[in-house]
Amino acid sequence: MRIPFFKMFMTSPFEGLQEHAEKVMECAWAFQQAMECYFADKCKTFEEFRQEVTQIESQADAIKRRIRGHIPKRTMMPISNFLVFRYLREQDQVLDAMEDSLDWISYRAESGIPQELEKDFALLVDAVIDPIEQLSGLVVQARLYFKKFSEKQRVVVKNIIHTLRQQEHEADKFEDIIKKKVFNLEADAVTIFHLVRLAETIGSIADHAQNAGDMMRAMLAK
Repeated sequence: MRIPFFKMFMTSPFEGLQEHAEKVMECAWAFQQAMECYFADKCKTFEEFRQEVTQIESQADAIKRRIRGHIPKRTMMPISNFLVFRYLREQDQVLDAMEDSLDWISYRAESGIPQELEKDFALLVDAVIDPIEQLSGLVVQARLYFKKFSEKQRVVVKNIIHTLRQQEHEADKFEDIIKKKVFNLEADAVTIFHLVRLAETIGSIADHAQNAGDMMRAMLAK
């Protein structure tokens, strides 16, 4: 007989994972505002939003350290510590990728996106926000599953994971469209490199969200 996951802990690690996921969502709002500001070219509040993302990422790091520090090393669990840590790592890298995207923008004095790419970049940002919104719900539903091991609840979690994969695939499409258009721009090499790298860094947000889903699926399989 499998012992319910919550019985293994005085405090479930899923409480911390959910708190961390909520920080990811909070960060996503500031990231989206920063990107919309950047698309406006002369927006004066980009740096304020970038600093807000940095501050939220720091708060999430504190939650991450607390989760890692409170999981017993020798506790019998239906899933391994390794999978919990891998899930947390991928969820945390969603935050890192948002911060990296804004930092990358800040390195260049010239602001704004070429007009012919503004819509494509806006679509890419929207596409990577979608899987972020799934992560908080994923942790909530997984928490319910590991409490009672209901097969019905397991299906709910797997459906969210499937949605994450579809959304990551859509984000990849927008990233590819941007890179193809960038290489056909009449622009200097620095601009081309900056735009391609920016598209890849933004796209990696959805990649890490999907990876988190894959780690959750591995937990379900145990």
